[in-house]
Amino acid sequence: MRVITFDIETKNTFQDAGSSNPADLDLSLIAVHDSQDGVFYSYLQEGLLELWPLIESADMLVGYNSNHFDIPLLNKYYPGDLTQIKSLDILAEIKENYGRRMRLDQVAEGTLGTKKSGHGLQAITWWQNGEIEKIRKYCIDDVKITRDLYDYALKNKKLYFKEGAKRNEIPLNTDTWEQIDDQAITHTLPF
Repeated sequence: MRVITFDIETKNTFQDAGSSNPADLDLSLIAVHDSQDGVFYSYLQEGLLELWPLIESADMLVGYNSNHFDIPLLNKYYPGDLTQIKSLDILAEIKENYGRRMRLDQVAEGTLGTKKSGHGLQAITWWQNGEIEKIRKYCIDDVKITRDLYDYALKNKKLYFKEGAKRNEIPLNTDTWEQIDDQAITHTLPF
């Protein structure tokens, strides 16, 4: 199964956009990990044409809060329909199985013993200052964390999160995560 793990950073905030709709934001950079070759890639908004064939080759897209944020935002640039490609939102899985949402940082620290290297508002400041390499590193770091959480959950059927000093378990049903629907058509563009 070819899994593309991804994360997006933006040029602006919801307040700047005057909206709470992710599609009203502007993408600054997207980072992806391709499970087929094990390589991390990143693309600025003007380089998205290079990304589409990779997305089209995916059996599944994996992200954190991706169904609510990343996919709607990226879909405004995509000439096809990303909702037609199978996706797994780790945060949605956590909410469904544990009953609440939590920050990526909490789950990364609880499960992997690591923390994020920054936060989204910093990435916007870096964009405004022209510090693209800082955004790239931060976004790739988030993709690494997301990929590692996905791999851990798949293997162990659980994740953990930190709340203060306490480490809490999140049981997950991962049985269908890598199940390929033979009837699903994931390719929406003529590549």
